[in-house]
Amino acid sequence: MSESQPLLHAESITSGYGEGIVLHDVGFTLTAGQSLAVLGRNGVGKSTLMLSLLGHVPLRSGKIAIRGVDVTDKLPHERVTAGLGWVPQGRECFPSLTVDEHLVIATRKGPWNRERVYELFPRLKERIKNMGNQLSGGEQQMLAIGRALMTNPSVLILDEPLEGLAPVIIAEVSGCLRRLVAEEGTTLILVEQRAAFALEMTSQAIVLERGRVVHASSSAALAGDEELLDRVIGMRKLHETAKELAADEAAIP
Repeated sequence: MSESQPLLHAESITSGYGEGIVLHDVGFTLTAGQSLAVLGRNGVGKSTLMLSLLGHVPLRSGKIAIRGVDVTDKLPHERVTAGLGWVPQGRECFPSLTVDEHLVIATRKGPWNRERVYELFPRLKERIKNMGNQLSGGEQQMLAIGRALMTNPSVLILDEPLEGLAPVIIAEVSGCLRRLVAEEGTTLILVEQRAAFALEMTSQAIVLERGRVVHASSSAALAGDEELLDRVIGMRKLHETAKELAADEAAIP
């Protein structure tokens, strides 16, 4: 892949469920080293966009390319093989598999292996023989991230990775995500209600309203646009989530 060729290119995506259209002409491009925050109020199509990228929601029109290869008509597992890693909202851990088995079944060739995942999440190594339904919500989230890393993705897609977690676990998971970006150079697409965290973690941002992109800019520029943030997500909420995250991180022993 040339330096100028995008890792992921989404062009004019229109998709939905049944007869209903949720997304209208949505597009963005990510190159190596970039990450994207997808923001907007609840119900604007953020999760539908993630599922469309992954092939779980078929496109009505548009194009998706990974490393210059058109995957618009590819099945979900083929898109994973092509380079998309998926951390779903709700974690989706298997109750009948151990922690280690979750990682083994996701293994694809590359630098991420079980040893590196256990180093990133020591809690998982302590629970290595526990079944998926024997883990706390935070441990399941760590496992979902570790499982996605085992596919050695070019782009890691995370849908609400901090949702429903205890403050200490939020701090632990967010710290690991920061490490993936800062030290590993991982390219992320991040859907997260904690907008301050999402903008801090990423270089680019888009805001959705009613299934359409109403704003696209650098994350730093959006973080500094209080008027826009107040309109699309509520500036009060942005300040509150920033304070919450700071408090969560201060709770780490």
